[in-house]
Amino acid sequence: MAYYDEIWDMAADNHGVVTAADARRAGVSGRMLTHLVGQGRLRRVARGVYRVTAWVPTPLDQFAEAVAAAGEGAYLWGESVLAMHDLALVNPSRITVATPRRVRRRLPAWVVLVPDDGTGTSEWEGIPAQSVADAIITCKRSVEPDRLADATLDAREQGLITEAEKDKLLRELEG
Repeated sequence: MAYYDEIWDMAADNHGVVTAADARRAGVSGRMLTHLVGQGRLRRVARGVYRVTAWVPTPLDQFAEAVAAAGEGAYLWGESVLAMHDLALVNPSRITVATPRRVRRRLPAWVVLVPDDGTGTSEWEGIPAQSVADAIITCKRSVEPDRLADATLDAREQGLITEAEKDKLLRELEG
């Protein structure tokens, strides 16, 4: 039971998700993870990524799963950032994750990888993500400008971007 408690504590800090690497660092073996999957206490999401089955789902869980499945250094990108913050009325069918390295593992079909563009990352509720301002610019080709302008105003209202970023984004979206 102590191993499961350790897993639960890690998962509670990461939207119900735990990676094999994190479990190893906490002294929980891969064999124990397999045992917990067999007991139905964990569900394998991707290679080395597990979800606690007793976890009560939240709107951010799938974003945390996608980033964990892509591996170390990965972060949410583009429309997925806007969807996570409920901006611009976007609801992508797949979650886009940027990664600084090649990922060879098989990922769930709903995860799309793009190369890290070097814009840098922020973090929201423990989930690494492209900054909202950068995500709005990234979406200029795929989302209508008026929806992005509304998203910019909403992001400022929610405190996700600064006043200066808001002004710069609105100028960029107009031109």
